[in-house]
Amino acid sequence: MTTFATRRTALHALATTTLAAATLLAGPTALAQAQPWPSKPIKAVVPFAAGSATDQIGRAFAAKMSETLGQTIVIENKPGVNGMLGAADVAKAAPDGYTILMGTNSTNAALKYLMKSLPYNQDTAFTPVGFLGSVPLMVAVNNDVPAKTLKEFIDLARAKPGQVSAASASTSQLVSAAMLASMTGVQFNSIPYKSGPAAMTDLIGGQVMMFTADFGVTVPQHKGGKIRGLAVTGSKRSAAVPELPTVNEALGLKDYELTAYFAVFAPAGTPPDIVNKLNAAINAAANSKDLQDKFAPNGFAIDPGTPAALAERNKVETIKWEKAIREAKIEPQ
Repeated sequence: MTTFATRRTALHALATTTLAAATLLAGPTALAQAQPWPSKPIKAVVPFAAGSATDQIGRAFAAKMSETLGQTIVIENKPGVNGMLGAADVAKAAPDGYTILMGTNSTNAALKYLMKSLPYNQDTAFTPVGFLGSVPLMVAVNNDVPAKTLKEFIDLARAKPGQVSAASASTSQLVSAAMLASMTGVQFNSIPYKSGPAAMTDLIGGQVMMFTADFGVTVPQHKGGKIRGLAVTGSKRSAAVPELPTVNEALGLKDYELTAYFAVFAPAGTPPDIVNKLNAAINAAANSKDLQDKFAPNGFAIDPGTPAALAERNKVETIKWEKAIREAKIEPQ
């Protein structure tokens, strides 16, 4: 006669076998969900070319974040359309924390005012993770340009409407030059580039006359004597290049100010616990002395914070960039 204990043992064995079979049928997905995040390498999309300011900052932060998270963060450069191509890739990625965006003022504030349409909703496609920092730009010219000051350069542009070429490879570079032209009543011949390093190569070589670009690209070349810096775009002089005046100082203006910023975003719907882990890794990287020492000479102001703080900052920046683009009279493409 079958006892109750025997029947209970048989039922338990059957249940265990059924659960094991179900787990095998579910495959890697179920197993992955059971593992703590992160259990595999993370992809960080840099929407600009290798060697750009975004790339330099993204790689440095990714290396430090990897130490905290215990998983490698692999950088994938996807440049194009002022960062739109790379941002679009992240917008459609799975919200599982394994794909993040090294975003900027271009991808997450300005693009919707520069493009007639985007392949994603800039305001809802991303979850803010953490702010990295900001940096001014430098107005720089080729060494053979016959202008030693920004005022002399503007006078040259005024005397030759549309003949003074200005390179740009990102939103901040494009808008900063357009703002300068609009506020001084001159007209530049805008030359678009796919990457900041390519534009810098042509500035050094004399193929273009002016390039207003992030400190990460310009400061080493200015200090090396390969280009001539004329002014910085911040509201005050930078300790990285204290010899250069602000645009306001150089031209007697009051309202010219533009800085580029960098932040990490994840696809919308990424779980809060994963966002918080990423944010903690960002803040740990920001507080490391070697990372701070690396960027201090280039004027990059590291400024960590919470995901909520980034969300609020991005709203403010979006309004600011809309105003700058409108006042610079840049037509959406």
